[in-house]
Amino acid sequence: MGRIVAVANQKGGVGKTTTSINLSASLAAKGKKVLMIDSDPQGNATSGYGIDKNDLDNTIYELILGECSIQDCIIKEVVPGVSVLPANVNLAAAEIELIGVEKKEYILKNEIDWVKDSYDFIIIDCPPSLSMLTVNAMTTADAVLVPIQCEYYALEGLSQLIHTVNLVKQRLNPGLDMDGIVFTMFDSRTNLSNQVVENVKSNLEKSINVYHTIIPRNIRLAEAPSHGEPIQIYDPRSVGAESYMMLADEVIAGAGKEI
Repeated sequence: MGRIVAVANQKGGVGKTTTSINLSASLAAKGKKVLMIDSDPQGNATSGYGIDKNDLDNTIYELILGECSIQDCIIKEVVPGVSVLPANVNLAAAEIELIGVEKKEYILKNEIDWVKDSYDFIIIDCPPSLSMLTVNAMTTADAVLVPIQCEYYALEGLSQLIHTVNLVKQRLNPGLDMDGIVFTMFDSRTNLSNQVVENVKSNLEKSINVYHTIIPRNIRLAEAPSHGEPIQIYDPRSVGAESYMMLADEVIAGAGKEI
């Protein structure tokens, strides 16, 4: 049965989509079969895999509305080992469309249940807000992975996100866990990055895991999306690629412990 990880942070610009794309590609490079789900109306994870998001008949939006099956939506083997459930700007209307729909928190979960046994890992890129789309991702997921940018406002909103995860766990998905926090955009040349890491660690509950792997600020990582490729294909020898491979090792090890 596939382990489902929601990559979430309601703060934008923290490396959430970069992590979703490159973690899924790195897991595939480790021999795992991966489905990456784009649940962000910006569709950046979709275009980050070289998919033209504006030229799609079936996306997660049509799936949520019941207009197609999940098999119709999944684009198989976009890169070796990774299939993608894409999104585009149409998804922005989903919040309104779902008003009054019964058990709307479980729509994505009910669809993913059909295919989750076909994958080792399912990675969900969440929108940068605590919306119904994020709640759907959390009711579907086994765990939440939180990227945090190594900048001054890193802690801003983190307590609210943890509160939301706990609420979803209590009321909608008892099996949901906080998988851990991964630091992104780390710049070893500045004292600030080191201070942020120490500050976040000292303010977190002891029960919350912090990954050992820290993702550096890396020009090759920044370039890869414009080429429609994960870093593992764009520049597999870069520091960014090596970092995400290390993070994949930690995610696999963590999944093994829980299984």
